[in-house]
Amino acid sequence: VPTRGSSDVYKRQILRRVHGGAVVAENLALVETALTEREPTFVVQKTKIAQAACEYLPRTGSTVLFDSGTSVARLAAVVPAGRLSTVVTNSVPVAAQLALANGGPTQVHLLGGRVRGITQATVGSETVGALARLRCDVAFLGTNGVSVRHGFSTPDPDEAAVKEAMVASARRVIVLADSSKIGVELLVTFAPTNAVDVLITDDGISAHDRAELISTGMEVVIA
Repeated sequence: VPTRGSSDVYKRQILRRVHGGAVVAENLALVETALTEREPTFVVQKTKIAQAACEYLPRTGSTVLFDSGTSVARLAAVVPAGRLSTVVTNSVPVAAQLALANGGPTQVHLLGGRVRGITQATVGSETVGALARLRCDVAFLGTNGVSVRHGFSTPDPDEAAVKEAMVASARRVIVLADSSKIGVELLVTFAPTNAVDVLITDDGISAHDRAELISTGMEVVIA
């Protein structure tokens, strides 16, 4: 148990006080970070993942779903000009970026709903209801965590509901996630591993984790 002289660890949130002592903060609860805080992390890995994901873009004339993850936003930034025809997204930044892109998609549809400031994404019953009426060719999703036992997960129930609806509305599902997400389990599952066709990650994933995920029937691509 820390002494009085170690109070700085509490201020830095390394430890958190609980009854009878203290525990490592990340083991007690997850604090969801804002999009602006997450965007600069793992930049090299996310860029490689986005570039690898371009190989999975469907043929011209298809409809593509983009969710609000930072890796997906990076994919939107590197999509070759004229490659996309119709995009549906719940990400305000992605919609704005693609709508203004030179030679971008002919149509960009921003799903309605409540905008969560922390992720700049639309969520709620209106968003989920709109997705239930769609059938898209490919969905590109991000995730906060993935494990064989808990599947793909995120800390917020509203975000999870939208991601789950995206999985259900797409013929093919591709998840972009840097290796820091592997083995992580968050509050709400939005898809089991066998509901995702392809996981694109970086070379930080262990051979054991990759083999375990492949055993569920999912393709695991190392960018």
